[in-house]
Amino acid sequence: MVKQRNIVITGIQPWDIEIGSNCKNIAREFAKTHRVLYVNSPIDRVSAWKKRSWTTTKNRLKVINKEGSALREVEKNLWVLDPSIYILPINWLPSFLFKPLNWLNGFRFAGCIDKAMSDLGFSNCSLFTDSDMFRSLHLRDLLDVNEFVYYSRDNLMTVPYWEKHGAEIEPIIMKKADVVVTNSPHLAELAKMHNLNSFYVGQGCEIESYQNVRKDLIPDDLSDLKGPIIGYIGLLTTRRLDIKVIEKIASSKPDWNIVLVGPQERSFKNSSLHYYKNIHFLGSKNPDELPSYVNAFDVCINPQVVNDLTKGNYPRKIDEYLAAGKATVATYTPTMEVFKDHCYLAISPINYVKLIEKGLKENNKELAMERSVFAASHTWENNVRLIWESLESAA
Repeated sequence: MVKQRNIVITGIQPWDIEIGSNCKNIAREFAKTHRVLYVNSPIDRVSAWKKRSWTTTKNRLKVINKEGSALREVEKNLWVLDPSIYILPINWLPSFLFKPLNWLNGFRFAGCIDKAMSDLGFSNCSLFTDSDMFRSLHLRDLLDVNEFVYYSRDNLMTVPYWEKHGAEIEPIIMKKADVVVTNSPHLAELAKMHNLNSFYVGQGCEIESYQNVRKDLIPDDLSDLKGPIIGYIGLLTTRRLDIKVIEKIASSKPDWNIVLVGPQERSFKNSSLHYYKNIHFLGSKNPDELPSYVNAFDVCINPQVVNDLTKGNYPRKIDEYLAAGKATVATYTPTMEVFKDHCYLAISPINYVKLIEKGLKENNKELAMERSVFAASHTWENNVRLIWESLESAA
């Protein structure tokens, strides 16, 4: 049994984010047996202006302007804090200026958190930080916390916002942590360079909606398609997806329908993919609609480009595909070794075509059940259990 804790969570995804969030799922799992304070990141004036139409920004500004409460209970045992401050926009500065001003941002951020902890009667807390290497860098020193867990779920050094200072700052925050936990074996190996108490703790997934979807429920925008449907769900961005793979599938098999569900970044909007009649861009859908789309696919794909960002990335969509029992073809990466017994792993564009053909031919109820059972083992409960076990092993 894990002792009851007061847990403070900081991260890079706000509670009111409109897409799926590992950190939110972990927070909800924590809250089943512990008291949790989920802290949204403070904003700076530049971001407040540029993103003034965003729901998240509007919520922060209400608190800053004293039009709403900073602290709110959103679920049992779970409170969300919107910091009532602006922080300085410093990411563009050179290191010798960034460091002291980042400490100042962290000091002011810690003041907001400390007040909320006092209001809730939190003491002897556990601090859990999801990748927030800048704003949360000094929280271990500034707050009354007994233990600190740093969570890494992406190699953020490949993302422009983080690469300027992240290569220097993330190793520092990892060294401050009692443990570093990751959602892929590759990221755990990278973290061990800075903290030997670094552990792969798996990944959770909300699989029930994919397992229980009505099999006869076909979305209207798919009902008229003739021939196999090869589908992908997620953000369409060239930072993660290989346009050449999608193009090769479409050009090699004009009788296949390649269905892409999700918002497009400019690179996809301007790509040659839009010239193919058998590629269908369906745009964003509500999260509760996605299982019905996966259900309608004959084969699911995850055509990742292999780079420093994706090779350590745990694609939770694979669990969703498998939970629905779908034959799945994905690009081989070190992290995809976790799925090798239940997915077809491709190493080239033409390999994708051959493996999709194989998936179409071999698909049956027995394989579908095996995939679904495997996905069912990837729960948030197991994920959180391994986090606590990691802490215990490092004690």
